[in-house]
Parts: sequence; C-alpha cells; structure tokens
Amino acid sequence: MSTRVAALADLTLNQALRVVVDGTPIALVLDAQGEVHAIGDTCTHGDISLAEGFVEGETLECWAHGSAFSLKTGKPLTLPAYEPVPVYAVELRDGDIFIDPTVTKEI
Repeated sequence: MSTRVAALADLTLNQALRVVVDGTPIALVLDAQGEVHAIGDTCTHGDISLAEGFVEGETLECWAHGSAFSLKTGKPLTLPAYEPVPVYAVELRDGDIFIDPTVTKEI
C-alpha cells in the first residue's frame, strides 16, 4: 500500500530529500525535467546516506566516495559501488508524493 512521504513542495530542484517509510530509507529527487525519483537512500559501497550527496542530471552521487547512481535504474555508474540501490515507483496525488516501499520498479 502506498504511503504519503512528502509534499511535492517539500522538494528542491536537484537536491535529495531523505524520507523513511516503514523503516526503509529513501532518497527523493526532483530533477530538472520535473520528474520525481525515489531510490534507496543507502549507498551500497559504504552505508552512507545518498540524500546527503549531489544530484547531477539523472544521477545521485554519494558524497563520501563518489559513486554515482542512476535515478532511473538505481545502477551504479561509477566505482567503488558495484551493487545497485532499489528504485521505487512514485505516485503523485494532489501535490503529495506516495511510495510503496515494498514494491520496487522493474528495470
């Protein structure tokens, strides 16, 4: 079941926002094209919050070691990470963002 995690107005363009849904940390990103992305917030290389990193285009880069993850697929695009993070389907309803943390997108 989808859970309201934030208002669309809570997001800042090209910055990540960390939310926790049923114990699952998720990074929300509003990209330059106006699309909202939701990916696992924990870097697979170093157990670091990705929401503290840097958004560039369609990637979110871990601030600690520089691994960049695709916002669309969750796949790492640079080392040292080699395992992907989960990507969640986002539903927008009346200006609010909803996510079901038990359902990841098929990529």
